[in-house]
Amino acid sequence: MNVPWGISFLPDGKSAVVTDRNTFVVWRIQLDGSKKQIGTVPYTVRDAEKEEKGGLLGAAVSPGWNGTTDKAVFFMQTTAMDNRVVKMSFDGTSFSGYTPVLTGIQRDAQHNGGKIAFGPDGFLHVATGDPSQGKLAQNKSSLNGKILRVTKTGAAAPGNPFGTHVYSYGHRNPQGLAWDRNGRLRSAEIGHTTADELNLIKPGANYGWPTCEGVCSVAGMTNPKKSWTPQEGVPSQIAIERNVIYVSTLRSQRLWRVPIDGNSERVGTATAYYTKAYGRLRAIAKVPGTDQLWLGTSDPGRDKDQILKVTIK
Repeated sequence: MNVPWGISFLPDGKSAVVTDRNTFVVWRIQLDGSKKQIGTVPYTVRDAEKEEKGGLLGAAVSPGWNGTTDKAVFFMQTTAMDNRVVKMSFDGTSFSGYTPVLTGIQRDAQHNGGKIAFGPDGFLHVATGDPSQGKLAQNKSSLNGKILRVTKTGAAAPGNPFGTHVYSYGHRNPQGLAWDRNGRLRSAEIGHTTADELNLIKPGANYGWPTCEGVCSVAGMTNPKKSWTPQEGVPSQIAIERNVIYVSTLRSQRLWRVPIDGNSERVGTATAYYTKAYGRLRAIAKVPGTDQLWLGTSDPGRDKDQILKVTIK
């Protein structure tokens, strides 16, 4: 594979849709590891010579997908004009159609966010980067530097704190989204030079960028529940299993295990696994109905990436 970026399981948990960032290919991968190319997402672009971080990013299968009455699978992609969320139809064999759902998210060579995921509330959550323009993260009229919450048609979800698409703001480059057993949204975010973050996302909260990076004491800013130095972090995505957050990392090339403290908002002591063993780690997802994770390697220079199966004991 070539930089697997997004993993989204079909509702039966027997296979997953997986995106290749650099080739724009979509795979269907079975639990036994067999894979089949099932399509591409049109209009996706990425300048490989400039090592752009855009391309074909997150994937989210509709929670009600059955291949007949509900065929919807959503993707986050970089086009020549913008980052956007699009919908395609998947009948279990191949993709067809192409419907833009949310457009006009500014694209960037580096800070594109890209993770999309359906929450327990049935709405699609979209992580967007600040396109290297920190001021946009604080601009509540901008779609950038945000976590957005939208319907399947791209409209602002009912109950959003500002009556717009914006759910939270003040983000630099969030890429991880997952919900804990109490239905609370957790997010991993790539920082600048000082601190990467693991955040608890609350509607309407301001997560500080560019005023704050990591923990700070500025009024109105929300501090992370945990932070790392870039040498130990640069987190990409997260998955939650058994009340534990698993964080894949790029620069530090390890998987962090971060336990949630009971039913509280706090997290406990983090433990690192697989340090430098498999290179950069990006895509991660819990395998439904099992104590397993899928974990994708992320080597942008070679066509040798893998999906690893992690069993939690």
